[in-house]
Amino acid sequence: MIKMPLKNIVRELKEMKDVIGGVSRRGIEAKHWSIRNRSFIAPDVGPFEPMQEGQWANLPPELLLDIIRRVEESETSWPARAVVIFCASVCRSWRDIAKEIVKTPEECGRLTFPVSLKQPGPRDAPIQCFIKRDRATSTYRLYFGLTPSEDENDKLLLTAKKIRRATSTDFVISLVADDFSRASNTYVGKLRSNFLGTKFSIYCSQPSNNVGFQPNTRQSRRFHAKQVSPRLPAYNYVIASISYELNVLRTRGPRRMNCVIHSVPVTAIQEGGIAPTPTSFSQCVDDKSPFITISKGKELAADFSSPNLSNIPVSKQQFVEALVLKNKLPRWHEQLQCWCLNFKGRVTVASVKNFQLVASVEPWLNVPASEQEKVILQFGKIGKDIFTMDYRYPISAFQAFAICLSSFDAKPACE
Repeated sequence: MIKMPLKNIVRELKEMKDVIGGVSRRGIEAKHWSIRNRSFIAPDVGPFEPMQEGQWANLPPELLLDIIRRVEESETSWPARAVVIFCASVCRSWRDIAKEIVKTPEECGRLTFPVSLKQPGPRDAPIQCFIKRDRATSTYRLYFGLTPSEDENDKLLLTAKKIRRATSTDFVISLVADDFSRASNTYVGKLRSNFLGTKFSIYCSQPSNNVGFQPNTRQSRRFHAKQVSPRLPAYNYVIASISYELNVLRTRGPRRMNCVIHSVPVTAIQEGGIAPTPTSFSQCVDDKSPFITISKGKELAADFSSPNLSNIPVSKQQFVEALVLKNKLPRWHEQLQCWCLNFKGRVTVASVKNFQLVASVEPWLNVPASEQEKVILQFGKIGKDIFTMDYRYPISAFQAFAICLSSFDAKPACE
């Protein structure tokens, strides 16, 4: 029986992680220092010598399971939740047990590993986040939490950088705040608009598990398969499309948008429905694997950088209807003389960007009215360059963030 306090164990795990990480970085940097400035992309390599596992790797499985379970249950919020990550970083046996214990956001309402950002949110209550906009650098950072904290200990989830092009605008989304290269293993996906800013496509670095869509055939693959490490993303898969209704004369009131989530079937919101839940953050794409196609009669989200939007490929394969999200209609407030929505205190500043999205379903699906009225995603302003983002099942943090980013792009034809 071990008498060492749990806090001492966690402290030693942190120290061991730092030592192992330092040795690994020195070995890799020494090997690649001479080729750092070359233009081609080299595969990732491990350290010269295999790492020796420490004494904690030899713990009995029953004791190891108990330790990680106690850590997971005690550390419920960030930054303390990083201790769970440290446990999973010790060795392979610790990582395997941590994966078994840590539940998905749908089950526990917590965000832990990077894959959590692509898994559906909880069913009962939304996950509350906020977005910081930096106008000087055209970056948008998604943090986990209610509001920004004073000590800057907010958990950074995702970062997007706005890149203006001749015929479109791209929002490149990354796990870190200083690397937006598609050749990086921190690349998550991107959002692309058309010239008018009325239509958007959400691209993901990895395909969905069960819903058909096709990578952008013109620009999705920038590198030859042999030039890119197998661990790096070589494709962009269309997982959703967003469209804003034209409102040139400004006679239709607030913005109106529709989101077609191709990677989530509409049956997910039915009783007993299941949304796709990735189990790993792998960005590996097999060059020989066939592309998944989209169903007949369903438009594939086009490459909006092209001036011709009519040539949209259509497949002959049938599959289930995709989930469609629509604006929750606001009401006109006579005393305030403005359109209003009940954000339950999460939005405090009036803005054209504020919105709430609910599911748009057909009567034959037999979805209860309460489920149809449930807000799946809400986004709104609370201060200068600070916005809240609350999302829930069946969409993920990445999908919700990309939808909110579409609200930041200029839309001269919509308001």
